[in-house]
Amino acid sequence: MSKNSKNQKEIPEDNLINSVLNKFEITALNPMQEEACTAIRAKSDVVLLSPTGTGKTLAFLLPLIEKLDVDCLEIQILILVPSRELAQQIEQVARKMGSGFKVNSVYGGRAGALDKIDLKHRPAILIGTPGRVADRIRRDRFPLEHIHTLVLDEYDKSLEIGFENEMTEIIEALPKVRQRILTSATSDAKLPEFVGLHKPIFINYLHEGLSQLTIKTIVSPEKDKLNTLKKALIFIGQQPGIVFCNFKDSLERVSDFLTDHHIDHACFYGDMEQIDREQALIKFRNGTIQLLLATDLAARGLDIPEIKFIFHYQLPLRNKEFTHRNGRTARMNRDGIAYVLHWAEESLPDFIQDIAPEIQYIESRQNAMLSPTVKWETLYITGGRLDKISKGDIAGLFLKQGQIQKDQLGVIELKQNCSYAAVHAEIAEKLIAKTNNSKLKNKKVRISLI
Repeated sequence: MSKNSKNQKEIPEDNLINSVLNKFEITALNPMQEEACTAIRAKSDVVLLSPTGTGKTLAFLLPLIEKLDVDCLEIQILILVPSRELAQQIEQVARKMGSGFKVNSVYGGRAGALDKIDLKHRPAILIGTPGRVADRIRRDRFPLEHIHTLVLDEYDKSLEIGFENEMTEIIEALPKVRQRILTSATSDAKLPEFVGLHKPIFINYLHEGLSQLTIKTIVSPEKDKLNTLKKALIFIGQQPGIVFCNFKDSLERVSDFLTDHHIDHACFYGDMEQIDREQALIKFRNGTIQLLLATDLAARGLDIPEIKFIFHYQLPLRNKEFTHRNGRTARMNRDGIAYVLHWAEESLPDFIQDIAPEIQYIESRQNAMLSPTVKWETLYITGGRLDKISKGDIAGLFLKQGQIQKDQLGVIELKQNCSYAAVHAEIAEKLIAKTNNSKLKNKKVRISLI
C-alpha cells in the first residue's frame, strides 16, 4: 500500500484483510479477488468480469475501504446497482466488514423520508439504484466533490433495464471522480462511453472454475404445462431451486396452481411490494421455503443460497437471459441442473445446446415434494442492528426463555431495524407466546410469524 498522503488517513491493509477474512469465515481471498484488489489499489479504472457468486462485492469493497479518509464527513464512494436487492446486499457486506465507516443504501420502494434521515449525516459509502440516487441528488443537493470513486455493479443490467439517462445524469454531476470500477457477470455487454473509462484494466474470470452445469429437457404432452411442472417438482424432491417465468401474469397463474396442489413456494417479481420481496428472499435463504417462483429479476445480483436446480417453465427470449438464469446454479465449483420444460410440439431455440437425454416420464417419488422431513417457519422480530441486538441475543432469548432445542433454531438474519429467525414450525406458536414483548438489550421487541 502506498504511504498515507498528508490529507488522507488510510486503514492498514493487512489489518483490514485479516479482520474481514475472520468475519466472513474464509481463509484467503480467491484469485479473482486478489487480482481485483491489486488493480484497484493501483487506482486504475477496472472492468471486472466474474460469474455470480464468486465474491465480486468483497473484491472491490476491500481495497476501496482501505483508502477512505476517516476525517471526511461527506460521501467518498458511490456504488450504482440495477436492483433494490443488490443495493441491500452490498450494504450488508460493507457493514459486516466492520470498518467503522457509515454505509447507506437508497432505492425505489423505500420511503424518501428514510433516505433524508440517512443522508442528513452523510455516509462514506452510498449505494443505490440510479433512479433513486439521481432523485436524491436533485432534491438534497448534498456535496458531490468528495466522491472520488464510482462503482457500476452489474452495469450491463442497469443499462438493459433503462437506467442510462439517470446514470449519465449522475456521472455528469460528479466533478472529481478519479477511479471507475465496472462489474458484470457477462462478457457480451458493451462498455458505455458516458462512464469515461481511462485505459481500464480488464479482469476476466468468466471461464474459470470447475462447476458443471447439466441441461435436461422435460417434455410436456400437453400445451398447458402445469401438470407436467407439478410432476417434475415432485420428481426433483426437496431441494432449493428457482422456477423461472417470463411475465408476472404467467407467474401468478403458476403460483395459484402450485398453491392449489399444496406445493410450498414464494414469489419474486418486480411489481411486488418491497417488504414482500425482501421477506420472500429471507424465507428462501433460511430454508422456510425451498422453491422460489420468479421472473428474470432473480437471474442475478441476489444474495441467495446454493441452488440445486433451475427450472425454465417458460423459455427466455434470448441467450443472455438463459445464461444468467442458469448461472444461479452450478456456482463456485459446484454442480447444478437446469431443466427446460417444453411442449412436445414446441421447438427449442438455437441457443439451447449440449442437452442431456430428455426426461419424458415423470411418475416416481410422487410424495417427495409434498412431505418435507422438517417444516420451518420464519419469525419477525422488531429489533435489529441499530438497537445493538446480535444473533447471540436472539438465540439466547429463544433457547433460554423460549426453552427450545438448538436444532429447532435455524438461520438468524439481522437487519437495521428488525431481524428474522427460522424455527421449527411445530414450536413456532409456543415460542412466540413465551418470548413476545421480551427485552433484547434495552428494547422491548414484538415477535410474530411472517
